[in-house]
Amino acid sequence: MNPNAMFRAAVAAVLLAAVSAPRAAAGTPASPAADTPRYERALPTAEVLIDAGHGGIDGGAHFGSVLEKDINLQVAKRLYLMLRSQGIPAVLNRSGDYALSDENRWHPSRSRHQRDLSQRRGLTDEIAVQLLVSLHVNWSGNEKASGPLVLHQEEGRSALLAAFLQDALNREYGSRRLPKVGKPYYLLNLVKRPAVIVELGFLSSPADRAKLTDPRWQQRLAEAVAAGIRQYLWTAG
Repeated sequence: MNPNAMFRAAVAAVLLAAVSAPRAAAGTPASPAADTPRYERALPTAEVLIDAGHGGIDGGAHFGSVLEKDINLQVAKRLYLMLRSQGIPAVLNRSGDYALSDENRWHPSRSRHQRDLSQRRGLTDEIAVQLLVSLHVNWSGNEKASGPLVLHQEEGRSALLAAFLQDALNREYGSRRLPKVGKPYYLLNLVKRPAVIVELGFLSSPADRAKLTDPRWQQRLAEAVAAGIRQYLWTAG
């Protein structure tokens, strides 16, 4: 089964479980507590929020017809399935090609970019998660720039998560990069939980681009990110 079909099957299983939940028998008086809406139960809970960068009108970095948003989503879907198969609850903030700014009705800014970022940050407040992993693809005017890079908050848990992720991705690429503090990045500055931005490789690099657009390599990258997350959760408890 291909990753897209597996992803749809996983979502269908969650929905089926929800509609199959036991309900009170008809005619049985409901208790006052049962009549009280429990809005928080409508939101998922998870250990990991996977942020598939860009989407919709925002294609991110591009090389010809190759768009960052598509690579981010493919790796994110694989990562989602990988984590769930390993018993790590995860939530994916977009499952298709759309902009999260379209879902933001509360931010007063006229900037689509600001609404998109605030929607991504807002999900970490609404959903009970332990950490945020934002997937992206890098770009440079220098074709020789290559390899993965993990950016983290100026905070110990985020730095630890970044170290595990960078090590796992370095092993795939055969690189020796070190993670960096991502001071200017909105999500890293405002998210109140450990958060990282994972730059999976350089779309501007011919060698990296061949990997990033290869479904087999997308799977390897998802497995590497999952391994880093798993190591962090074991270590941080």
